[in-house]
Amino acid sequence: MTTRFDAIIIGTGQAGPPLAARLTEAGMKTAIIERKLFGGTCVNVGCIPTKTLVASARAAHVARHAGDFGVRVDGRVEVDMVKVKARKDEIVRGSNEGIEGWLKSMDRLTVYEGHARFEGPHRVRVKGERLEAEKIFINVGGRATVPDMPGIADTPFLTNSGMMQVDFLPEHLAIVGGSYIGLEFAQMYRRFGSKVTVIEMSDRLIPREDPDISAEVKRILAAEGIKLRLNAKCIAVEKRGNGIAVVAECTDGPPEILASHLLMAVGRTANTDDLGLDKAGIATDARGYITVDDELKTSVPGVWAMGDCNGRGAFTHTSYNDYEIVAANLLDGGHRRLADRIPAYALYIDPPLGRAGQSEQEVRASGRKALVGTLAMSSVGRARERSETRGFMKILIDAESEKILGTAMLGIEGDEVAQSILGLMYAGASYKVIERAMYVHPTVSEYLPTLVGDLRKIRPAAAAR
Repeated sequence: MTTRFDAIIIGTGQAGPPLAARLTEAGMKTAIIERKLFGGTCVNVGCIPTKTLVASARAAHVARHAGDFGVRVDGRVEVDMVKVKARKDEIVRGSNEGIEGWLKSMDRLTVYEGHARFEGPHRVRVKGERLEAEKIFINVGGRATVPDMPGIADTPFLTNSGMMQVDFLPEHLAIVGGSYIGLEFAQMYRRFGSKVTVIEMSDRLIPREDPDISAEVKRILAAEGIKLRLNAKCIAVEKRGNGIAVVAECTDGPPEILASHLLMAVGRTANTDDLGLDKAGIATDARGYITVDDELKTSVPGVWAMGDCNGRGAFTHTSYNDYEIVAANLLDGGHRRLADRIPAYALYIDPPLGRAGQSEQEVRASGRKALVGTLAMSSVGRARERSETRGFMKILIDAESEKILGTAMLGIEGDEVAQSILGLMYAGASYKVIERAMYVHPTVSEYLPTLVGDLRKIRPAAAAR
C-alpha cells in the first residue's frame, strides 16, 4: 500500500517543524517523520541542554568567588548533580513536548514515528508503510564522530549525547578533542568540581580560529585548573581497572593520562549512512554530507537537504536559515541563496567567543587590503566592574570599501556584541557608522567606537612570509 503526500519531511530538527507549518498552511498534504526525539539535536542533546548545564556551572563558579565581591557565602559550595540534571531535563522536556504537540495538532500534517529509508527518488518506507511525494525534505541532522583509534572498541566512553544522562560528578574527565564541544564540557565540569584534562592533536585549541584567540582561550581555561595536552599524537585508549587510560605522545607532560571517564568530542558525522540515499540517487560527498546547491537542492529534482546533514553549517541557526531559504524560494517566489549568508557562531565557554564573518587568517589569505582593530577586555568598564576582564575584541575592515569583513568578540557578553556587528555586515554599512554612533553607557558595546578608532593595516599572508 502506498500513501501519497504533496510533501514529506524527514526529521524534526530546527528546519523541519517550521517548514511543516508553512507547507500545510499553503494547503499541502504533508508527512513528517521522526525516528527518535522530537526537536532533534539542539533541543535534546545540543544547545538547550548544554547551555542549561553551562548556567548551572556558572552559578557554582560565581558562588565560589562571591567573597571577591564582598559577599559572604557560609560553608563550602557543593553541586548536586542529580538536581543539575533534573533542571536540565525539565527544560528539555518542555521544548521536546512542545514541538511534538505542535506537530501532532497541525492540520494536513501526518506524523510518523519510525526510521525512514528511501526506496526511490520520491518514495520512502517507514514502519512497513510506503510514502510517496513530489517534494521531499531531508533534515536528519548529525551525531558525534567516534574515530577508529586503538582501544576505543573495548573502552567505555561518552559523547555529547551520553553526557546528557550523567547525574554524578566524574572524578577526572578526560576529553579527547579541544574544539567547541570539548571545551564547553571541559569548563562546565571543572566548575562542577571534576578534574579535567583536554587532549588535542593540534598544536593549539580550536585550530580553526586565529592563533591569538586560541592562545587566550587556553589562558582562560588553564586559569581555572583545566589541564591541556596539545600536540597529542597517536592517541590510544584502554580500560584500566575502574577507570580509563589515554595514551598520547605530547610535547609536554607524561605520555599517559589516567581518568575516571572519557568524553569523545572530535567532530560530527551526518546521519545519512542508513537512509538508502543510493536507492534515490541522492549524491553525498566523501564525508557523507548530502550535496546541495545554493538553494539547498540535492542532485535529485524535488529533493532538498537542510540542517547539519548538508555540511553547509553545523548550528541551530544555520539549520533554521536553511528552512527560511527553502520556504522563501518555494512558497514566496523568492530567490534566497546560501551564498548570501554570513558565517556566524559562538563558543560558549565563559567568557564566550562571538564570531561573525571572516577570521584574520582568512583575510590575510585573501590578499586584500585590510585593517584590523583590537581592544583588550581589561579596558572595558563593564568587564572591570564584574571582574571579568579576560579576552579581547577584534574587528576586520576592508580598507577600500570600508565594509566590515569579520569580528571576533572573546569576552563578557561577546556573543551579543558580535550580533550587533553582524547586523551592520548584512546592511553593508561602513565601519564609520560605528565610529559615529552613540552607544549606551555602561555597556560592552560602547567601546566599539574605540575599537574602530585605532585600526592598523594587515599584512597579507604572502607578504608576511
